[in-house]
Amino acid sequence: MPYENLLYEKRDPVAVITVNRPKVLNALNRRTLEELDAAVREVIADDSIRVGILTGAGEKAFVAGADINELAQLAPVVGRDYGLYGQSVLDRIEGSPKPFIAAINGYALGGGCELALACALRVASENARFGQPEVKLGLIPGYGGTQRLGRLVGKGRALQIVLTGEQITAEQALKIGLVNEVVPLPDLIAEAENLAKKIAANAPLAIRFCLEAVNRGLEIPQAEGLFLEATLFSLCCTTEDMKEGTKAFLEKRPAKFTGR
Repeated sequence: MPYENLLYEKRDPVAVITVNRPKVLNALNRRTLEELDAAVREVIADDSIRVGILTGAGEKAFVAGADINELAQLAPVVGRDYGLYGQSVLDRIEGSPKPFIAAINGYALGGGCELALACALRVASENARFGQPEVKLGLIPGYGGTQRLGRLVGKGRALQIVLTGEQITAEQALKIGLVNEVVPLPDLIAEAENLAKKIAANAPLAIRFCLEAVNRGLEIPQAEGLFLEATLFSLCCTTEDMKEGTKAFLEKRPAKFTGR
């Protein structure tokens, strides 16, 4: 589909998706969510792409939240569908067989914070700010914030963020484990790409199985998670990439993975 509110750039083996609504601080409206869903599907379907990067246009905001003009018009039934659709888009990002990295360049509030939470990794610029301010609007986070935030930073810190609606700085986010790295704004995309290329250099199926093991393992008892890990490990042993990886190691050369 043609993108009106996104920029999509392939930098093999990385795709950079930029939410491009800087005049409204890259707020997520329905059209933008639909385009984001299409772009994520495009990354997943493209065999030449191994990692996706999500960022926002400009220097002020990653995504400053959902579009308040749309939220203000929601009736109860429509609001439920609105939330479920947003959740489905972010679920696709989190459940993708290819990792997504959030390159957070400014405000990541409400739906923007939730979008970052759905990514496998988060790199923030020094000016980034995070928060779930929905309670200040008489709402609660609706795109997974009440669920993913606690799993990432712990119950107490998550409740403080969602109950106060206050923002935290990039350094505070790093301290509590909300982000993986904090870098100067001019270095943000380069650092995200560097991280993406390190991941892309590894075996694609092994990356996919690592994502599945960690994501599903958080939702099930440890004994079941260990069984899942052993099963996925055994699947790796059937792949051409495993044969290539071990052979390359023994021959002291870089491996050439094909995702088979």
